Amino acid sequence: MDAVMGHLDDLVGLVKEHKGWAAPVIFLLAFGESLALVSLLFPATVVLFGIGALIGAGGLEFWPLWAAATVGAALGDYVSYWMGARYGQAIFGIWPMRRHPDLLPRGMRFFQRWGVASVFLGKFFGPLRASVPLVAGICAMPLLRFQAAAWCSAVVWAAGILAPGTIGLGLLGR
Repeated sequence: MDAVMGHLDDLVGLVKEHKGWAAPVIFLLAFGESLALVSLLFPATVVLFGIGALIGAGGLEFWPLWAAATVGAALGDYVSYWMGARYGQAIFGIWPMRRHPDLLPRGMRFFQRWGVASVFLGKFFGPLRASVPLVAGICAMPLLRFQAAAWCSAVVWAAGILAPGTIGLGLLGR
């Protein structure tokens, strides 16, 4: 885990030194954080909060990075949905899902209880972030309803993950 955290620190350093890479890095992090299978291996939330702090320190613009995070998160959700729709229950046997046998059943229960709202709400709860879109695909949720909930949650999630550093440092007077 220390090696992963070292790489995450390197990513924040890259963005700090090369501001032009901020949007593509944030897009990829948000995509990976929302993508089933990948999100279990790569804790991007920490880096996204760190980059949010760089926004607050005055080195980066909020709106383009918010847009990159929004699009990355929504596309990650869509790919997860597609994988669920394409592979169905067989996804339970694919690594790394095999290593987290409780993840999909938890996502399934959450989806069955909350329906379309689970796609929105799941974005804000760690492991459910990627498993709920996967389950929505497995359960053949209508794509338009899925996309509406996924995009709405991505808009709010992206702001929530980047804004704390921006707001916090702004309140401290930089």
